[in-house]
Amino acid sequence: MTLPVMEPHIDPATLERWARLTDESPFSSLAFGERIAFDNPDALTLLGAVAAWTSRVRVVTTVIVPQLHDPVMLAKALATGDRLCGGRLSVGLGVGGREEDYAAVGADWSSRTMRGMAERAGVMRRVWAGENVTGATRPVGPSPAQAGGPELLVGTHGHKTVRSAAAWADGLAGMSLDLDLAAASDLFDTARTAWAEAGRPAPRLTTSFWFALTETTDDPRGQVHRHLRHYMNWIPAEFVDALAPTAGFAGTLAELGVVLDRFADLGCDEVQLIPTSDDPRQVELVAGLLG
Repeated sequence: MTLPVMEPHIDPATLERWARLTDESPFSSLAFGERIAFDNPDALTLLGAVAAWTSRVRVVTTVIVPQLHDPVMLAKALATGDRLCGGRLSVGLGVGGREEDYAAVGADWSSRTMRGMAERAGVMRRVWAGENVTGATRPVGPSPAQAGGPELLVGTHGHKTVRSAAAWADGLAGMSLDLDLAAASDLFDTARTAWAEAGRPAPRLTTSFWFALTETTDDPRGQVHRHLRHYMNWIPAEFVDALAPTAGFAGTLAELGVVLDRFADLGCDEVQLIPTSDDPRQVELVAGLLG
């Protein structure tokens, strides 16, 4: 389950309720993403709160854009988060697609490359290994709870990006815009092949999609559309309106169960559901579906 961090006027009490409900339910992970030029909470600050609100589920960033951060400071923040949650952290990394986020922090848009992301991931792994990368009197700590640091998943739905990440990532943090199962299967196959050719262990395969339930709204497709209009504010409205009729899932709880089963049949290790409202009944209903 993903926290509704991209919903307008989200408040701490709602986030805490979602986190605790998720932790008490059969979900495997609790996810949340990063944006800068938006009104969502800061992901690295939220990581500390989520660590305190939960004790069981994995905590997943979907995704952090390392080019928006100093890699040493990012390594320190994530290691701190990993320690606070007792080694339950998984880190999704992506290059991002919003130039305004880069501009907001003074980051160079030309650094938005897979090579740039891989280099920053390498710095973070060196910090987590205890290497003195700064030349200071002592290495940058703390050490993460997980030996070698949390797993790093590449956030993408592009085959070229997946292949280039096989050298450093532990798996895939995918995104299904329109629930195209054939496209997801192809991407998973690309990852399996790329990791095998790189001599790496089999990759962890995850994906995500927006959802709205008939059980909590009279107009689930309209709910998805309203969410996208708010979230995709950097894209011209006519493009968002063209995407909305087929984006994500809008239907009954039983129909969602069928979709999740189909992803499981593809060998997907985890689906991260992205809510399109902050109604906590969604957590309870999907928890009941999972049983």
